[in-house]
Amino acid sequence: MASTAINLTLCLSLLLFTQIYADQTAKTYIIRVDSSSKPSVFPTHYHWYTAEFTEPAAILHVYDTVFHGFSAVLTHFQASSVLKHPSVLSAFEDRRRQLHTTRSPQFVGLRNQRGLWSESDYGSDVIIGVFDTGIWPERRSFSDLNLGPVPKRWRGTCGAGVRFNRRNCNRKIVGARFFDKGHQAASGFVGGINETVEFRSPRDADGHGTHTAATAAGRYAFKASMEGYAAGIAKGVAPKARLAVYKVCWKDAGCFDSDILAAFDAAVNDGVDVISISIGGGEGISSPYYLDPIAIGAYGAVSRGIFVSSSAGNEGPNGMSVTNLAPWLTTVGAGTIDRDFPADVILSDGRKFSGVSLYSGVPLNGKMHPLIYPGKSGVLSASLCMENSLDPIEVRGKIVICDRGSNPRVAKGLVVKKAGGVGMILTNGVSNGEGLVGDAHLIPACAVGSTEGDEIKTYLASNPAATATISFRGTVIGIKPAPVVASFSSRGPNGLNPEILKPDLIAPGVNILAAWTDAVGPTGLDSDNRRSEFNILSGTSMSCPHVSGAAALLKSAHPDWSPAAIRSAMMTTASLTDNSGNPMLDESSNKHATPYDFGAGHMNLDRAMDPGLVYDMTNEDYVNFLCAIEYGPKTIQVITRTPVNCPMRKPSPGNLNYPSIAALFPSGESGVSSKTFFRMVTNVGEEANAVYRVKIEPPKGVRVSVKPWKLVFSETVKKLGYYVTVTIDSKNLVLDDSGAVFGALSWMDGKHVVRSPIVVTQIEPL
Repeated sequence: MASTAINLTLCLSLLLFTQIYADQTAKTYIIRVDSSSKPSVFPTHYHWYTAEFTEPAAILHVYDTVFHGFSAVLTHFQASSVLKHPSVLSAFEDRRRQLHTTRSPQFVGLRNQRGLWSESDYGSDVIIGVFDTGIWPERRSFSDLNLGPVPKRWRGTCGAGVRFNRRNCNRKIVGARFFDKGHQAASGFVGGINETVEFRSPRDADGHGTHTAATAAGRYAFKASMEGYAAGIAKGVAPKARLAVYKVCWKDAGCFDSDILAAFDAAVNDGVDVISISIGGGEGISSPYYLDPIAIGAYGAVSRGIFVSSSAGNEGPNGMSVTNLAPWLTTVGAGTIDRDFPADVILSDGRKFSGVSLYSGVPLNGKMHPLIYPGKSGVLSASLCMENSLDPIEVRGKIVICDRGSNPRVAKGLVVKKAGGVGMILTNGVSNGEGLVGDAHLIPACAVGSTEGDEIKTYLASNPAATATISFRGTVIGIKPAPVVASFSSRGPNGLNPEILKPDLIAPGVNILAAWTDAVGPTGLDSDNRRSEFNILSGTSMSCPHVSGAAALLKSAHPDWSPAAIRSAMMTTASLTDNSGNPMLDESSNKHATPYDFGAGHMNLDRAMDPGLVYDMTNEDYVNFLCAIEYGPKTIQVITRTPVNCPMRKPSPGNLNYPSIAALFPSGESGVSSKTFFRMVTNVGEEANAVYRVKIEPPKGVRVSVKPWKLVFSETVKKLGYYVTVTIDSKNLVLDDSGAVFGALSWMDGKHVVRSPIVVTQIEPL
């Protein structure tokens, strides 16, 4: 009995100690303050925050442009106390986010001296802010040769630090900053910046930021290649655009919300025209907009006329995996281009299986080697070729079959190499399907699809003495079909507000050649001692800067266009067919892709230059949307910075003037149901007196009507509205595998086709 009482006392003491310890554990919080509440006695908001909220040493960033408030290191008790202050609108914990890891400009419809490149002067004088891992400024892609002076409106700075000074900026890289306070604060509890592999400066130790900056705005670089692959001229989408670098992500450590928000504040004040952010929450999970600093920071930018391009994420082909969902963000998925790096696995029975590789070392020269699949033992770590999972006695001198997943693809090859293997066959699982990306392996290696992988394993299981070799075929151009939606590209529907179709569009994101850091080799592995001026990467991280560069070209050609107009021009002119003239395919299933996969389609910049009509939006439209999704005035103020009043009559979220239409009907309801949507288009074509007629492609089993069916513009009438009514009969509606049916409506005047996808789905009512 006594021992039970002692045990109970110990448990209670331990519980109390744990609670006290939890209360004392400091974390970084982002605090949103109603700035209009500042007492006049304080000269600045910083003085107010340090007098009433917390001591100066605790504050990391003060935000005053896209967001009003501060971030600070606080205990749980201190944070609770701050939240009780009447001027505090909200507070949320700092979170770590992750990066969404030479022919592509031609592939999106750009040709020299013709169309958008010539009419926009290659984006000259437009400033693109890149939020990423920094930049390697010495690369040829960032030369300022023959560029004019830095635009006078630029107000930014060139931040000095480790191996980076003002001389590293030029007329191309007009500014560079780094944001590490969120990281430094985090180092106490989740691991901060490792200064043995990082530079506390805008210099890029990772490579990702150099690659995305060059993809958006790299200058012409002749004789470019990655170890001989993709040889030719490397150039960004907007070669004359200026770059402003905001280093918010750190090697092996991610990117913290508090630093990202500080970068948005700085970029807007500095005078950028476009922001490119290839960062997301990961795992396909999206926070509500008022808890998402990317959504909040982007609203502050877009409301001031700055276009923000973001990556959709790499969690495909899972449905509802798309991130960066705010309707003021342009959300970009990834497609393939018409260039590939084929390699073949040749088995001892003569069969050949096609795959891809960027291996550039000594080839196997047709020599056959024994095959081994460590996964046949049933040990998961061995099937994945994880660190220390392979037995050197079994592996030595053999080609090892490794399953994709868990550890980086290139790291698996290194594990095989350390164990004495001579080559690797990297096999996709069912989730990756047939989607392949090239990697600069340190060992002869070939990635193959799920079907080929299963066939190779089956052959080995029935022929234990089987041998194989790998041959490398270099670079092949003119691949058909292309584009294909990349299997990794995150998919719709939109998990927060399915009334808004996301992603918005796709752009090249597979095997993209662009500049690279000199700090690490092309694999990024510590043991990779190779150095390359260029690297080939895949991910929606690569497709996002294609759209950022495109926005710079459109902004240069049409300085008066809003961010919504620029996005509309890209969406309504996007391509739906591949280079074989057939409907675009989904790489993971080899079936026809849908708007849940590609949004409005694949970016086509030749047509975006002259879209005819655009769907424009104002800040008031976004506020009405936030009212429609039942955010209260205080919650909306967290995003918009200013107090708002919602209309007396609640708006419909589906009536946001978006270039796509998503009609949601409650499941379980029988009979006929209708929904009506309103849209407004603005004539931006050369012909003021244009007449547009509607063409409807109704989704299967759905009736769509448009009133009026004809839009007549004139010198005085530049904007016209129309209504779309979508009608379903539940007994005739058969949704496809994705849980929806798809159609479109297009406005046509004989020259332009202004197309909007229509999505019809049924959802469980809340």
